Amino acid sequence: MMERTTDDEELSVRIVVTGGSGGLGSKVVARVRELGHVAIPASRRWGVDLTTGQGLGAALVGADAVVHCASNPVRPARTDVEGTVQLLGAIATMPQPAHLVHVSIVGCDANPLPYYRAKVRAEEAVLASGLPATVVRATQFHTLVDTIARMATIGRTRLDLDFSAQPVDVSWFARELVDHALGTPPGGAVRARDIAGPELLTVADAAEAVRAHEGRPATRGLRVPTVGRTLRAFADRSNLPGPDARIGGVGFSDWIARQPARAAS
Repeated sequence: MMERTTDDEELSVRIVVTGGSGGLGSKVVARVRELGHVAIPASRRWGVDLTTGQGLGAALVGADAVVHCASNPVRPARTDVEGTVQLLGAIATMPQPAHLVHVSIVGCDANPLPYYRAKVRAEEAVLASGLPATVVRATQFHTLVDTIARMATIGRTRLDLDFSAQPVDVSWFARELVDHALGTPPGGAVRARDIAGPELLTVADAAEAVRAHEGRPATRGLRVPTVGRTLRAFADRSNLPGPDARIGGVGFSDWIARQPARAAS
């Protein structure tokens, strides 16, 4: 994507970032400002409620693009689905509709997990909107794989799930989203190439990387049977990127090596 960067304030791009206070959104905001453009964080902290539309109109005034990072895995129907519908409605009323860059998840359409189903419904609303929009799916973030790896380690026992991931560094993904926002808006709603990190690993691989990084005792693997539709979807590797995915950022092993080691409990 071409980046339109300039010191001329008149040519700066105004980008609204929903969920601008969150882990991904805050990095998008920082990247936009690093490039000399105007970032408008939009979340409840800043007086914007996606689920009701409160404050959306004011936040969108003069916006060239919107990077939609807001998400709630616990209550996805309200934030991810209803919030997206509210956002689409607000963008549609703009004199010049802003380019919406919509964040989604690789393989969400092949997994019955309620959060993933909500992501599919949100995607469908975006793609049916007729607005200039780019849906960008990413694999799991390193932070989530780190959490899964720690949950799978109980004392000296490691629960070996049939789950592989190709996680992406959230900072690199944020840069990709900003590149989309600064690029030429599409004529309608489209899906971009999936985004993923460079390293494919299992839960056991991730747990071992975490253990080695923190100098913990060796663990013994205990195979966990794959039961239920959700675990089967992960076992089928539905969460992995396709061959045309855009790959980049640091791998999980390099990422975990840069994290501060946690004290043993």
